[in-house]
Amino acid sequence: MASLAGMLIEQGHKVTGSDENVYPPMSLELERLGIPVFEGFRPENLTEQADVIVVGNAITRGNPELEAVLNNKKMYYTSMAAVVEESFIRGKHSIVIAGTHGKTTTTSLMAWALECAGASPSFLIGGVAENFNSSFRLSNDGRYFVIEGDEYDTAYFDKGPKFMHYLPDTVILNNVEFDHADIYRDIEAVKFAFSRLINLIPGRGQLIAGWDSELVRELSPRAFCPVESFGIEQDARWRAEDVTFLTDTTTFSVRVEGREFGRYRTQLAGMFNVRNCLGVIAACEVLGIDRRAVTDSIAEFKSVRRRLEVRGEVHGVTVLDDFAHHPTAVRETLLAACARYPGRRVIAIFEPRSYTAQIKLFQAQFEDALAVANEIIIAMLFHPERYTAQTAISTNEMVEHLRARGREAHYIATPDDIVANLVPRLRISDVVVIMSNGSFGGIHDKMLDALRNTELGAGTG
Repeated sequence: MASLAGMLIEQGHKVTGSDENVYPPMSLELERLGIPVFEGFRPENLTEQADVIVVGNAITRGNPELEAVLNNKKMYYTSMAAVVEESFIRGKHSIVIAGTHGKTTTTSLMAWALECAGASPSFLIGGVAENFNSSFRLSNDGRYFVIEGDEYDTAYFDKGPKFMHYLPDTVILNNVEFDHADIYRDIEAVKFAFSRLINLIPGRGQLIAGWDSELVRELSPRAFCPVESFGIEQDARWRAEDVTFLTDTTTFSVRVEGREFGRYRTQLAGMFNVRNCLGVIAACEVLGIDRRAVTDSIAEFKSVRRRLEVRGEVHGVTVLDDFAHHPTAVRETLLAACARYPGRRVIAIFEPRSYTAQIKLFQAQFEDALAVANEIIIAMLFHPERYTAQTAISTNEMVEHLRARGREAHYIATPDDIVANLVPRLRISDVVVIMSNGSFGGIHDKMLDALRNTELGAGTG
């Protein structure tokens, strides 16, 4: 929504917004763009002179502003995805990046590859791409629009996925897993949503399919367009091999049907990011993008904020921030941290904030994922009142199970208590990975401030 607001400003519109809790990095984007945001929802935040009211998908019936709009029949309202479709994508070659994981990084990398090749793409990303220092851009010259294709629902009045509005010509489908149990009843419903996306691609389009995902392999034959498969572990046409993780870079070779295609270097860590890079390389080749420019873009790409972002290093302790809130994302994030910082103790701090992160269904998977770390701290559920003992994860059970697996594990409810407990125990060279899809009470800055005022003990392991 913040990115859309910025795009509308660039089109010359006047934009205001409302939200309950605006936090970095998007709050900083809104400030930079000069877009006023009202804290809290009140009917007086609206004006009858507004041409369009864009209703975000987190807004439900009972919201004071939504109720005011519905009662006032003069106000036209629509969804974010519908505005993007009609005002920005139509007439462009739409490149949609979809899948349960890796969308934001892959979208950012795809846009950067096109930029390095001189294609001047427009893009809309669910995070701030560090190479552009922005989450969006409008280009009058480029023919490509690169967009993160979210499978979450569009609005309270449109329960279909947002990506159904994005008129895809080229789709990179990284993976498909069960997620968003608040809107998808089971994995069959998730598969149906992604099969509808595949069904939208025209015959002249292209599906770039992540072959390491069993469900992507299952769904890909439904495409009416050519399919390019990519992966590491399966019999994909595009394969990444000879992967080497170094302290500050990752290198890998790409082979196409067994033939050497090129050697690549990236600043990104983790095998999942090798897959992200591989999908972009395959897509760019299909689109006819200059190979040398793509190779350079992979090497020059920095990252996206809140994706294993280094928030600071104090007294040899590195504090990382990551948006991970699904078991697979948590596991891959921690594996990437271990690969990037070999031999160092990795402490995972996890806030169960999203619906997926708080329900019992995923508890065992989260335990497996968190067990990658040397020490685990689990915070309190974001809205515990929304769940029962039968529906919510049990943080106490998780701690017990992790300890039984030989991991040091703690339940510590609040960010302040976590900082107070952990900082005196930290040692030089420790890596602290903080995972939440929200602001987590500003724990990152609190951790760094406390470290600056603490003398640490030596040691690693």
